[in-house]
Amino acid sequence: MTDLSSTPAVPAPVIHRADYRPPEWLVPEIALDFALSLTATHVRADLEVQRVGTASGPLRLDGDGIAAKSVLIDGTAHNDWYMDGDSLIIDLPGERHTVTIETEINPAANTQLSGLYASGGMLCTQCEAEGFRRITFFPDRPDVLSRYTVRMTGEKAAFPVLLSNGNPVASGDNADGTHWAEWHDPWPKPSYLFALVAGDLVASRDSFTTRSGRRVDLAIYVRAGDETRTGHAMKALIDSMRWDEDVYGREYDLDLFNIVAVADFNAGAMENKGLNVFNTRYILADPETATDGDYDAIEGVVAHEYFHNWSGNRVTCRDWFQLSLKEGFTVLRDQQFSADMGSAPVKRIEDVRILRAAQFPEDSGPLAHPIRPDAYQEISNFYTATVYNKGAEVIRMMTVLAGPERFRRGTDLYFDRHDGEAATCEDFVRAIEDGAELDLGQFRRWYEQAGTPRVTATLTHAGDTATLVLSQTVPATPGQPDKQPMVIPLRTALFDRATGQHRGEQLLVLTEPEQTFTFPGFTAPPVLSINRGFSAPVAIDLPMETADLVFLAAHDDDPFARYEAMQQLMVRHLVAAVSGDLPDEARGEGLAAIRDVYASVLADAALDDLMRGELLILPGEGYIAEQLAQADPSRIHAEREALKRWLGSQLAGPWQALHDRCTAVPYSLEAAARGARKLKTQALVYLAASDPVEAARRAKAQYDAADNMTDRQGALMVLAGIGTAECDEARRAALADFHARFAGNALVIDKWFSIQASALHPDTLAHVTALAAHPDFTLTNPNRVRALYMAFAANPQAFHAADGAGYRMIADLILKLDPINGNVAARFVPPLGRWRRIEPTRAALMRAELERIAAAPGLSRDVREQVSKSLEG
Repeated sequence: MTDLSSTPAVPAPVIHRADYRPPEWLVPEIALDFALSLTATHVRADLEVQRVGTASGPLRLDGDGIAAKSVLIDGTAHNDWYMDGDSLIIDLPGERHTVTIETEINPAANTQLSGLYASGGMLCTQCEAEGFRRITFFPDRPDVLSRYTVRMTGEKAAFPVLLSNGNPVASGDNADGTHWAEWHDPWPKPSYLFALVAGDLVASRDSFTTRSGRRVDLAIYVRAGDETRTGHAMKALIDSMRWDEDVYGREYDLDLFNIVAVADFNAGAMENKGLNVFNTRYILADPETATDGDYDAIEGVVAHEYFHNWSGNRVTCRDWFQLSLKEGFTVLRDQQFSADMGSAPVKRIEDVRILRAAQFPEDSGPLAHPIRPDAYQEISNFYTATVYNKGAEVIRMMTVLAGPERFRRGTDLYFDRHDGEAATCEDFVRAIEDGAELDLGQFRRWYEQAGTPRVTATLTHAGDTATLVLSQTVPATPGQPDKQPMVIPLRTALFDRATGQHRGEQLLVLTEPEQTFTFPGFTAPPVLSINRGFSAPVAIDLPMETADLVFLAAHDDDPFARYEAMQQLMVRHLVAAVSGDLPDEARGEGLAAIRDVYASVLADAALDDLMRGELLILPGEGYIAEQLAQADPSRIHAEREALKRWLGSQLAGPWQALHDRCTAVPYSLEAAARGARKLKTQALVYLAASDPVEAARRAKAQYDAADNMTDRQGALMVLAGIGTAECDEARRAALADFHARFAGNALVIDKWFSIQASALHPDTLAHVTALAAHPDFTLTNPNRVRALYMAFAANPQAFHAADGAGYRMIADLILKLDPINGNVAARFVPPLGRWRRIEPTRAALMRAELERIAAAPGLSRDVREQVSKSLEG
């Protein structure tokens, strides 16, 4: 019996994309037989192996922390095998054999939550990227596709539900109180898509009829008592199945589609063929326990995992360097779906905000990498915002260049060409190129070069002609000091100041270091609106008068461009203030302009409240820091809070009126009600900055009257961040009530931890220290760890405490968590890895913590790679 909780201390070798070699052995068929137990699961694997062509090497089967109890070749005991590290090597003559291997594993000891593990008395699997090798020996690489037959036997009382991939074949009871079930997946798949779930679960059921008339049975399995909270996830599943048929022509291909919600899960969800395993947070929802944001996240993640059935399962990755082939494409698909299900402008703004908050810093830091990396040590470290979110933006640019119809022709060609294959990013680009009739030769650099391109735009006017000069640079990143020009599609419009109108949008495609575009027919200087809809994932440097930004904030008909004008108005003011480059007169003018634009947005009856809410969000502290070569987090926080306080006081009446108006809107999931809830809490945020007593009064009233989690959490968030003595009793009482009200509901208690860790309260660091000792806190559940510590690491004023206490807290967490779950621990390294972009005193403290982690013995591969790159990059 092997303890799977340990991780090798020896650093893994660097794996290079250029070294890829096709497999020498394939496994067309595999049969797995599980004798299930929480502490001693016995696994028998029958592998039908087949030599590829003239390959002459031995059969190499990957393992990780497991031992072979027996090895049979064609039914006969075989001792001519040996171990090479964790890999089992067998010299085999001839072309085909049946290899039978028996292993035994302890799921309860598997705190890494990779492979087969226990969660609250049930058994489940997570095999992406390399978890299958923790179950049995196998060529655990995505280009080895097999048909799986799975048989499970276990105590019926402990495991009444037995699930695996594909379709059920047979089941039965045994005389000893055990029962069994057999499943077969007719579609060849890589080992990372294998799934097994066994436990005491109940199912919410529905069905979907495909466009060809086939009935697909749908089931969402949860713990008893949670089935009433699966309705939104089921609706999202049905909507996504219909949408994928309508928009991409993709029909589901099995008789049933199962989802299982698991409380202990390293990620959000997993797209295993026919049996998706989900983190409970992306399945369970009702108005009392889930916010509007939770509802949106459930819809998006359910769709994402369903869409993988084609973009990831039917066509999978040749190797892990091609991860963005499935993830970037599928993120784009789930973004498009969510845009169609709700507000497309708001969804686009939300997607860009996430990209700028998570991926832009990654692109400018020591962990920068292309969306198709060239090398890695631990593949789990490349499940990044670059691979996912930037990958989606790169494919979105193809839709901009091709247009929707030609892009659809390209995706149809991609699926037709590569169905049932393990493909590459190049295969995808070539299919879009051929189907859309585009030349994407230079465009391929988006797959090869890291870093966020910067585009400088200069608009001049002479006579009746406007001239736009665009230039681009791609900054140096680790291992890539010199870059080539990219293909950058920029949707652009020129506005007439007098009419407030433009003459039509144009797509400008920047391909050279510098290009000039001329626009005749302008008797007066126009106002430039560029990168409309965020058509390219670039940073735009555009010298623009304050009056022009105000003009665009009032007149631009592109919702993203209007949002961007407001953001830039505030970013320019805040960057100048932080840098000490803002004279009093300019400060006053800038503040007045921001106030007037805010007032116009508050009063604009043509705006829906969801969009109004986006326009009224201040730029994040992290995004402001990205505009500076070296950031002082304290100054950024102080200036941003000062702006918030000023806007709160200057517009106190409108904020109070807004809160009153929105409070009167009854709860529903319709857009108008969602927008009202969004604005209700935003009004409290601005009031809390300027008048904490009034804000606390309103927040308490909102909390007490709340009939939904969005209102309740929003009010509690505001109360938790107020640090004045006269409001402390209300803060403590609300936090205590929230915990008592939702005791036992893990997902809501996660919110309770996060609200306090992300609060603006001056004592947040002390509060987090106390919460880490709370009886409800545990290091073994990733959701709980992220709820407390990731929320803290994303809270600049607390994380960047001047004495370095926030850095020590995160470093201590990494060292404690790494032996338990290295995958999750590694996710906390990047906040410390940003030290080069922070002012020198704090930078030294951050680096010291990284060095302390690096010096610790026995680090996991996940953490060691992240730390070493953060120190060296």
